[in-house]
Amino acid sequence: MPESHAGRLFDHVHLRVADTEATRRFYGAVLEALGHELREGGPFLFVDELYFSADGPPTSGLHIVFQAADRDAVDRFYEVALSAGGRDNGAPGERDYHPGYYAAFVLDPDDNNVEAVYHGPANRSAPSVVFSWDTPA
Repeated sequence: MPESHAGRLFDHVHLRVADTEATRRFYGAVLEALGHELREGGPFLFVDELYFSADGPPTSGLHIVFQAADRDAVDRFYEVALSAGGRDNGAPGERDYHPGYYAAFVLDPDDNNVEAVYHGPANRSAPSVVFSWDTPA
């Protein structure tokens, strides 16, 4: 049986953006459609391990993929992304990567290919990896 592991390779991903407000509008909307909240901290916008800042040449041409809870979430992602300034790069539908791979693709304001995917029913060992740090005495 195929198995996939998460939470072991990347500590964080940092995208530099040309326009913070366009990024806030786009990623705030698409992440909310997928059940996440884009937050602000200092010079960064962030959600989980993904950070955005406008402190250098914009990242462009990256393919970034968000997990979706179901096909409806992929559909919502696509519609919201288009209304928040994204551009179509592949309407929602089954892809031939593996059975049940249902995804949609949009280009963000900096021309990164942003995808939402539902892999079909799966058993997860945990909903997320949780870290907590002890405060030194």
